[in-house]
Amino acid sequence: MKDVLVLTTGGTIASTKTENGLAPGLDAETLIGYFERRPGVNLSVESVMSKDSTNMQPEDWLDLATRIQQHHDNYDAFIITHGTDTMGYTAAGLSYLLYGFDKPVVLTGSQVPLGMVETDAVRNLHDALTFASQTDLQGVYLVFNGLVMAGTRAVKTKSKSYDAFESINYPYIASVSEGNMVPLYQPEPEEPVLTPSISLDPNVFVLKAFPGLTVDIFDYLATHVHGVIIESFGNGGLPFERRNLIPGIEKLIAANIPVIITTQILEEGQDIYLYEVGKKVADAGGITAGDMNTEAIVAKLMWVLAQTRELETVKTLMQTPIAHDLDFV
Repeated sequence: MKDVLVLTTGGTIASTKTENGLAPGLDAETLIGYFERRPGVNLSVESVMSKDSTNMQPEDWLDLATRIQQHHDNYDAFIITHGTDTMGYTAAGLSYLLYGFDKPVVLTGSQVPLGMVETDAVRNLHDALTFASQTDLQGVYLVFNGLVMAGTRAVKTKSKSYDAFESINYPYIASVSEGNMVPLYQPEPEEPVLTPSISLDPNVFVLKAFPGLTVDIFDYLATHVHGVIIESFGNGGLPFERRNLIPGIEKLIAANIPVIITTQILEEGQDIYLYEVGKKVADAGGITAGDMNTEAIVAKLMWVLAQTRELETVKTLMQTPIAHDLDFV
């Protein structure tokens, strides 16, 4: 017999029509009624919050992680219903906060609310339950449109279609359909590198490079944040002519603020030393993030900074694969 706890947080899946547009309104007991009952599976439900996922914050990840840890001994698996807009961030955040957790935690949601005829919610709920109750894997996963993804690799790539999420730079874990699960990839075990910690430092900033970006932004960042993530061009390059951003990176590093360099390109990661424009960034102290996605980088940096502000340690941890977030740097 498997005991599965469903944690509800709101989102489109629980939304109803209001005069101001769709908003979460479906209560947890009603939502759990849409799950297909399975022999050998006991379902329980707990309402954690009821909000559009646009309003989800790092403090909410901490709440979810704490509740799951508290319920560790009472349940065999956990399902979180969540809005899609920030579900990738929450999945990544929980992957770090629950680092080393020895049971499956599954996030799912929908593009269309449960109460509508064309909803994809019922299928996603059934598929999440199938995976949660049948898998032997541990850790955090996202189930959507019949596919299972590692929590650190799931990115929302479509705003309306049912196949809204993709596993970026990492294989899909399994496919799920009509109560059956087909394993597609077996993640390699990871050696523990850090003591699990349910703590975050949310004082980070994501800066997207664009032609014309002012260098003055670095003066503000140097005195207001604890970590910076720059979405660079291509393989990790930033301009060093006219509006030269390289001294800005050096200023942040001198202020003991780690600068994580990722790319605006969704797939295939980066090779920061391939071009001069990237090598100058690395030489200035920029920390390459390889093939990690921005959602995972944001969550990981918050988690790492809560445990250390020492630059070399931050670099080492950011470039260490954790929860299958990174294949190369």
